[in-house]
Amino acid sequence: MKFNNLYLESFASLTPDTFLSTEEIESELSDLYSRCRFSHGRIELQTGVKRRGYFDQMMPSAIAALAAKKILNDENKDRIDLLIHASVCRDFLEPATAARVHHLLDLKEDCMISDISNACLGVLSSILFAGQLIESGKINSALIVSGENAGPLIKETLKKLKMDQSIDRKTFKPFLASLTIGSAGVAFILSGDKSKARAKINGGVTLTFSKASELCVGDGSTDGLMMQTDSEELLLQGLELAKKNWLKYQEQFSSVPDKIIPHQVGVAHRFSLLNQLGLPLDRDFITFDLFGNTGSAAVPLSLIKASEAQFFQQNDKIALLGIGSGLTSTMMELEWIK
Repeated sequence: MKFNNLYLESFASLTPDTFLSTEEIESELSDLYSRCRFSHGRIELQTGVKRRGYFDQMMPSAIAALAAKKILNDENKDRIDLLIHASVCRDFLEPATAARVHHLLDLKEDCMISDISNACLGVLSSILFAGQLIESGKINSALIVSGENAGPLIKETLKKLKMDQSIDRKTFKPFLASLTIGSAGVAFILSGDKSKARAKINGGVTLTFSKASELCVGDGSTDGLMMQTDSEELLLQGLELAKKNWLKYQEQFSSVPDKIIPHQVGVAHRFSLLNQLGLPLDRDFITFDLFGNTGSAAVPLSLIKASEAQFFQQNDKIALLGIGSGLTSTMMELEWIK
């Protein structure tokens, strides 16, 4: 899917004030570590995650709205024709969390709203969806938000690991990914107006391998999610899908990317993904080490943090390499403007 006149007009992020270090998690699991003869430091060694944050007593809608308020003003607010809430986390199953975000932002009545949920790809999927409406002239601007809060998941996972005395070295593995989940809010405004743009969105490609849909499954209430992940098989299947999608990406966008924002899961995935695709390790920007895997906010947050670090130069071609449970791979090309 290619776009001719789709632009990333502005963006903002919201990061937590409260963080939980990997060392603190392992200290809390000291009984389990002793019983299973785990060495301290194994989580950071395996994942590269040093800490992950969470928001106290904040709903996903509030996190998303606070991120959006950083870029909304009197000039652009009334141009928002579509609001999409793209998080894994949501306030409730009904109504759409986007309804609450719409209320908190006091958007106009004829602004369409919707939730688009696609695991870690929620924001990227929303960009492709909204981009078609903007490119066709049906809407002027779209606001895409995500508000991920790992607090309930981390709390429930630690509770399970501490209380269940039957957990051993083998049965601990499905819980490892849950201990790397982090929190963040992001907001993107998309439009067809180049004069206001930070980057041009050239398009994206997507492939899905749904036979792997049971490798990472989240189940539970919106305030106490539990997640089971076959991390090893998920990595293998995800890399295989990414390789196939990378060939599709190269057919659509022939230029070699100047900068790369890879999927933000952990160190093993980063090295394996870039090596499998034949991409250099000095062109990517990561945030998983300090923020954990922030779900649908992960790739967008990394793009924003890279911009703040002045990682991009004008005219850089930027490849966003997203992979979501399901399995789905979405890769997107941006061209940096300012």
